[in-house]
Amino acid sequence: MTWADDLLHEIDRADSERALFDKVQHAAEQLGFEYCAYGMRLPVPVTSPRTIMLNSYPTLWQQRYAERNYLDVDPTVQLGAVSQQPIIWGDEVFATTPELWDDARDAGLRVGWAKSTLEGLSVGGMLTLSRTSEPLTDKELAAKEHRMRWLAQTAHQGFRRVLATKWSIPLSIREKEVLRWAADGKTVTEISAILDISVATVKFHTRNAAEKLGAVNRTAAVARAVAMGLLF
Repeated sequence: MTWADDLLHEIDRADSERALFDKVQHAAEQLGFEYCAYGMRLPVPVTSPRTIMLNSYPTLWQQRYAERNYLDVDPTVQLGAVSQQPIIWGDEVFATTPELWDDARDAGLRVGWAKSTLEGLSVGGMLTLSRTSEPLTDKELAAKEHRMRWLAQTAHQGFRRVLATKWSIPLSIREKEVLRWAADGKTVTEISAILDISVATVKFHTRNAAEKLGAVNRTAAVARAVAMGLLF
């Protein structure tokens, strides 16, 4: 088996966040990095999406990052939220947050590479690979970046699978249909005609979907279902 095949097999078998992260950490070490981090933004709750974070950073850095709320200002996180292009740590990237950059280097985190994987506005994740020394050269990137990019994408799919139970809601086929048409702006009467079912039946499925989603009305149910990626 190739490096990719072997890792993919291990990631597919992981049944918990920690087990999956351990596989990713091992892959990071094989690529020449001492540390790795993975963060994923979940689509719920809709008004304040939760972020899951796992990393192998030194404990003191983890504490400092949390105490100073660096997640809110971390430029790599902000860049990763709008672009899937790889980010290489450096003075330019951290120009607006010199304190964060100084603290990271004091903790031994001086070299880093990060790449996000985005799924519309609902779910996004970022893999960061880092080490204490040895600058990331063009030669090393040419030799390894295709595997680093592959690891970022594969890790995201693995975490999405493991974490999906935290937001997966089993809408029926008909419930999804009525919400899709509602998302397109169709009225209850129009949906009834399109699906060739009664208005009462449309309302029944809409009400059931709203209850499953914890939404107070049809509009809220549609918004939540879209944000959670349940209608695609």
